[in-house]
Amino acid sequence: MKTKYPYKNMLHKKLSVIVPVYKAESFIRRSLEEIKKSISQNFPNYEIIAVIDGELDNSREEAEKVSGIKIVSYKQNRGKGGALKIGFENSIGDYITFIDCDIDIHPDQLKNFFPYMATADIVIGSKRHPFSKLNYPLLRRFLSNGFRVYQFLILGVKLKDTQSGFKLIKREVLEIIMPLLLVKRYAFDVELCFLAQKHGFRTAEAPLHINYSQFQNGGSTIKLKDIRGMFLDVLAIRYRYSILHYYQKQFWYNMGWESNPPNKEDVFIIMTPELNNNNLNPKFNIKNKSQNLIVNFKRRYLW
Repeated sequence: MKTKYPYKNMLHKKLSVIVPVYKAESFIRRSLEEIKKSISQNFPNYEIIAVIDGELDNSREEAEKVSGIKIVSYKQNRGKGGALKIGFENSIGDYITFIDCDIDIHPDQLKNFFPYMATADIVIGSKRHPFSKLNYPLLRRFLSNGFRVYQFLILGVKLKDTQSGFKLIKREVLEIIMPLLLVKRYAFDVELCFLAQKHGFRTAEAPLHINYSQFQNGGSTIKLKDIRGMFLDVLAIRYRYSILHYYQKQFWYNMGWESNPPNKEDVFIIMTPELNNNNLNPKFNIKNKSQNLIVNFKRRYLW
């Protein structure tokens, strides 16, 4: 008898769907209902985890109105990368997928990723795949192409598109990669793909159908500070890998080959400690503006 599910091996495997949520009170309930409907029709064994990335509006209350959704919430915003890491830590699936909460890529397309898993450990939805069908704003195309060239020049990532929020990854891969990741915001995807490439994991790109207006709920916007942050994050990834050797040292520690983790203090410039008026807690004396900029850069982008 023909099963209604497209891939028989998923009858014995669990799929974890991680949805990072940030200031999405106006549409998160509708998005989660759409995700749940799609996933339940295509996969028999699944969990959907909505990670509320900072309790800054009523996103959690709206998400809780959808039954069968696991809600993970915390007060302080940690960025998309932080939300996905926490979502993974709370997941139990054999396969992990990331879906943006505005679902500009409809979750029905996830079932199309599994044939590519036959020869891959990671499948990434690619807007630049020759079989992708796009209705996509010109500005986003321009920014995407520019960022692709930039991250290739700095990091050597060979993928045509790393920034799609739609990915399917074997759990074993993320158990190696996730503990190494530090990027908290948009360049999280680049860091993940860069480290996967360095570890030799097989990555495939799958075609996408993106009708930007059909499922766009107003939750996805690109600001100038986000673009600047992505460019600085990429530089920080190269610095951590080639200069600090942070990723290598952290991996050695995770594997039990080193007794001590990498020292985070190594990335900070030397600062003169002072005592505050109560003479109890140390604070740092930043002598000039340029030094202050360096300290802020290192604190945000290197760690």
